[in-house]
Amino acid sequence: MPNTLESLQSQVLGLSRADRSRLLDWIVINLDTDPEAEREWAQIAASRDQELESGSVKPVPLEDAIKRLRLQFPG
Repeated sequence: MPNTLESLQSQVLGLSRADRSRLLDWIVINLDTDPEAEREWAQIAASRDQELESGSVKPVPLEDAIKRLRLQFPG
Protein backbone atom coordinates (compact mmCIF):
# COMPACT_ATOMS: atom_id res chain seq x y z
CA MET A 1 0.00 0.00 0.00
CA PRO A 2 1.52 3.37 -0.97
CA ASN A 3 1.97 5.94 1.77
CA THR A 4 -0.47 8.68 0.91
CA LEU A 5 -0.77 11.77 3.04
CA GLU A 6 -4.05 10.47 4.44
CA SER A 7 -2.58 7.13 5.46
CA LEU A 8 0.43 8.82 7.06
CA GLN A 9 -1.85 11.17 8.97
CA SER A 10 -3.84 8.21 10.24
CA GLN A 11 -0.65 6.45 11.34
CA VAL A 12 0.64 9.56 13.10
CA LEU A 13 -2.64 10.01 14.98
CA GLY A 14 -2.21 6.44 16.23
CA LEU A 15 1.05 7.39 17.96
CA SER A 16 1.30 8.50 21.55
CA ARG A 17 1.43 12.22 22.25
CA ALA A 18 5.13 11.94 23.14
CA ASP A 19 5.93 10.10 19.91
CA ARG A 20 4.00 12.67 17.85
CA SER A 21 6.00 15.41 19.56
CA ARG A 22 9.30 13.68 18.78
CA LEU A 23 8.20 13.14 15.17
CA LEU A 24 7.29 16.81 14.85
CA ASP A 25 10.69 17.86 16.22
CA TRP A 26 12.41 15.56 13.72
CA ILE A 27 10.36 16.92 10.80
CA VAL A 28 11.08 20.55 11.71
CA ILE A 29 14.80 19.88 12.09
CA ASN A 30 14.91 18.18 8.72
CA LEU A 31 12.92 20.90 6.98
CA ASP A 32 15.17 23.67 8.23
CA THR A 33 18.55 22.07 7.61
CA ASP A 34 20.76 24.26 5.43
CA PRO A 35 24.43 23.32 5.85
CA GLU A 36 25.71 26.68 4.56
CA ALA A 37 23.43 28.64 6.88
CA GLU A 38 24.44 26.40 9.80
CA ARG A 39 28.14 27.08 9.09
CA GLU A 40 27.53 30.83 8.92
CA TRP A 41 25.56 30.82 12.20
CA ALA A 42 28.35 28.82 13.86
CA GLN A 43 30.90 31.42 12.68
CA ILE A 44 28.74 34.28 13.99
CA ALA A 45 28.28 32.53 17.34
CA ALA A 46 32.03 31.89 17.65
CA SER A 47 32.77 35.53 16.79
CA ARG A 48 30.25 36.81 19.36
CA ASP A 49 31.65 34.45 21.99
CA GLN A 50 35.15 35.75 21.31
CA GLU A 51 33.93 39.36 21.60
CA LEU A 52 32.32 38.62 24.96
CA GLU A 53 35.38 36.79 26.28
CA SER A 54 37.73 39.59 25.19
CA GLY A 55 35.51 42.23 26.77
CA SER A 56 35.15 44.20 23.52
CA VAL A 57 31.37 43.97 23.99
CA LYS A 58 29.35 43.78 27.16
CA PRO A 59 26.60 41.20 27.70
CA VAL A 60 23.02 42.40 27.96
CA PRO A 61 20.74 40.82 30.58
CA LEU A 62 17.94 38.80 28.98
CA GLU A 63 15.25 40.98 30.56
CA ASP A 64 16.79 44.11 29.00
CA ALA A 65 17.08 42.46 25.59
CA ILE A 66 13.42 41.42 25.71
CA LYS A 67 12.34 44.95 26.71
CA ARG A 68 14.31 46.41 23.79
CA LEU A 69 12.77 43.94 21.35
CA ARG A 70 9.25 44.65 22.62
CA LEU A 71 9.81 48.38 22.16
CA GLN A 72 11.21 47.83 18.68
CA PHE A 73 8.52 45.32 17.65
CA PRO A 74 5.31 46.16 19.56
CA GLY A 75 2.36 43.83 19.39
